[in-house]
Amino acid sequence: MHGRLAVVAIGGNSLIQDKEHQTIPDQHAAARETCHHIAEMVAQGWNIALTHGNGPQVGFILRRSEIAARVAGMHEVPLDVCGADSQGAIGYALQQNLTNDFQSRGIDRDVATVITQVVVDASDVAFERPTKPIGGFMSEEDARRRSEQDGWMVAEDAGRGWRRVVASPAPREIVELSVIRRMLDEGFVTIAVGGGGIPVIRDQHGLLHGVAAVIDKDYASALLAQSVGADLFLISTAVEHVYLDFNQPSQQPIDQMTVAEARQYIAEGHFARGSMLPKIESIIWFLSHGGNEALVTNPANIGRALRGETGTRIVRDLSFAGASQPLTGAELKCGTFSG
Repeated sequence: MHGRLAVVAIGGNSLIQDKEHQTIPDQHAAARETCHHIAEMVAQGWNIALTHGNGPQVGFILRRSEIAARVAGMHEVPLDVCGADSQGAIGYALQQNLTNDFQSRGIDRDVATVITQVVVDASDVAFERPTKPIGGFMSEEDARRRSEQDGWMVAEDAGRGWRRVVASPAPREIVELSVIRRMLDEGFVTIAVGGGGIPVIRDQHGLLHGVAAVIDKDYASALLAQSVGADLFLISTAVEHVYLDFNQPSQQPIDQMTVAEARQYIAEGHFARGSMLPKIESIIWFLSHGGNEALVTNPANIGRALRGETGTRIVRDLSFAGASQPLTGAELKCGTFSG
């Protein structure tokens, strides 16, 4: 293995910067900028496992599928296959841009994407209370029809119409983990667990089957970081720091915090659900299961954050010694806890 190992989780802003730049060329251009900062980490001696979000891309695939089915009678694409499609397309963009950047820098490293399945528990309570809206908006009549005909769970979405909703279960096992480990050991920059992984369940015979669900990218990335023994779990997102009182007049950047402090801030309501909260929860889980440190910053500041000049660094504290402080229900959403 080449140097220290980092799992770097890049968010949607790394591929789609705003609503005016969503085309494939726009996404490749955004990926090029992000990959430049990842390549700089490699130049500094880091070995990298790279994960990414895929929410907008899966949404685009679903909309194309819905339109093609309505206009031309084409078959619709199942959600798990949409996830697989997006892993391949995003992996292609990242592979190509990293390879080109390495060539310009004279770095002799290979890059490869692993289409990654992640096992979830069929009895996860998330399947009883699906909350993730996907696909386009429907009339109530169409929503009821899809519910009856196709077994969809549907819900009204903030007065804008009806949408399909699916579960967001906890990641339990990375199916291709041994392949990912071998590739990292050989020095490959490895792109894996894209979009949280393709959600699959095991049947009574141990066979895998895809399910209509969405796994949180940060939770799955934390599981990968713990499973490969990463020295660093780095979440690259839209902001330079984690903040207290975000977007308020009293907003204050956090330079460093311990796990205990992070828990306190969660209890005080500083981190928004669906935004910073799952990132902090996933970091807490990683650090409580053997990880040493984590960083949160935006792509442009990755290099400075690694030098300690910016970003938010999260470190372990004594609260986990001897499991003296149990994990909260939210923190238990990340990964498998048999060990």
